[in-house]
Amino acid sequence: MEEEETQHRSSGAPAPPYIEVNCKASGKVTRFAAGTEAGFAVRMINKKLVIGVAPASYIEAVKGEEEPISFGHTAVLVDYGEGWKLQTVHEDADHEIRRVGSFDRRVHGGMGTSSSTIFQQKRTIATGFEFSLQYIGKVLLAFCFIFLIGGVLTFILENLPSLISSVSTSL
Repeated sequence: MEEEETQHRSSGAPAPPYIEVNCKASGKVTRFAAGTEAGFAVRMINKKLVIGVAPASYIEAVKGEEEPISFGHTAVLVDYGEGWKLQTVHEDADHEIRRVGSFDRRVHGGMGTSSSTIFQQKRTIATGFEFSLQYIGKVLLAFCFIFLIGGVLTFILENLPSLISSVSTSL
């Protein structure tokens, strides 16, 4: 496939009517029509990922040691020519990517990673959200407060006429 593209470019013919984006997480190359918005491409690539793989955040064009060019979600994907490749950038939930020169440095969000933390991360990724006893307890406590406030207001409103009559007779 790369040979065809190299022969196609070296023969002086116009560029193909599609753009190829390499997904760094899965290693798959996806083709998009020329003029496709980067946000659409990211959504389509993320749909094809298996569970447990970090979704793509955005797309960037890279070439050797040059500064990468990032595409915003509404930017149109463009082929910059010889040597430039479009690829996805993936950011984990607990990690943040910081660029220093042409190197990526990952900074961990917490102090350390235990096996239980890794298990919770995998469970959260697989299900999309996490049910914990603390969450369920907070929901039940909120319902109790709602019923308590409702009961107090009902008691006050039921006894309001007798309270008004006792106050008016004492005056």
